[in-house]
Amino acid sequence: MTTSPFDLSGKLALVTGGGTGLGLGIAEAFIQAGARVVITGRRLEVLQDACKQLGPMANCQVNDVADLASIPDLVQTVQQQSGPIDILVNNAGINLKKHTLEVTDAEFQAIIQTNLVGLFALTREVAKGMVERRAGSIIMITSMAAMYGLPLVTAYSASKSAVLGMTRVLASDLSPHGVRVNAIAPGFIQSPMLLKALETDPERKRKVTGRTPLGGFGQPSDIGYAAVYLASEAARFVTGINLPIDGGNSIGF
Repeated sequence: MTTSPFDLSGKLALVTGGGTGLGLGIAEAFIQAGARVVITGRRLEVLQDACKQLGPMANCQVNDVADLASIPDLVQTVQQQSGPIDILVNNAGINLKKHTLEVTDAEFQAIIQTNLVGLFALTREVAKGMVERRAGSIIMITSMAAMYGLPLVTAYSASKSAVLGMTRVLASDLSPHGVRVNAIAPGFIQSPMLLKALETDPERKRKVTGRTPLGGFGQPSDIGYAAVYLASEAARFVTGINLPIDGGNSIGF
């Protein structure tokens, strides 16, 4: 029987922020494709509930990517317990919806620390093993906020725009060593973070759906299936891209 180029059997994926929302959708899709998954996040109970939902192919580790000192130990623990990391999905992130003039330095720094600095530190540590084995796929999660000027999310937009730039440089640095680096730019995907952002802002919600040609919101599984593609042999010649999964929002009027 011919193996599907989308088959991830035998692979181990590390998904940050994997307990809810997009991260959980990505973990589910990886498991459907045959991979084992380790999810991380800050809340043990949330992670344990997610692992029960995901089944025996999933494991979890409590970790806050903003805590840089914890990252080498996290990578070592995962690899000792589960084996080499074949796929890394940098999904963990925080947002802040606030007018630019009211954002404090501390608030701005907190967003950058989690969404950018911690992401880089984890990527560097995981990539060391991937480069040594000359194989691996790293997937960043960017945002529509990295593609056009969404109001009231200065810090978030800055972090995601930086991640997009980093994706391209990392692809240039790591791809000669067999490690592909790509990004997914989710559009407006149904998640606790999105619903919280839109529930108090009906005008913003109208704008979102109005400029999405396919209408409505996407589902976490839409991001999950895109991640499966980028992590799989089907994307063996794909690196350095930013793939919008947005129902056409980034080209809508």
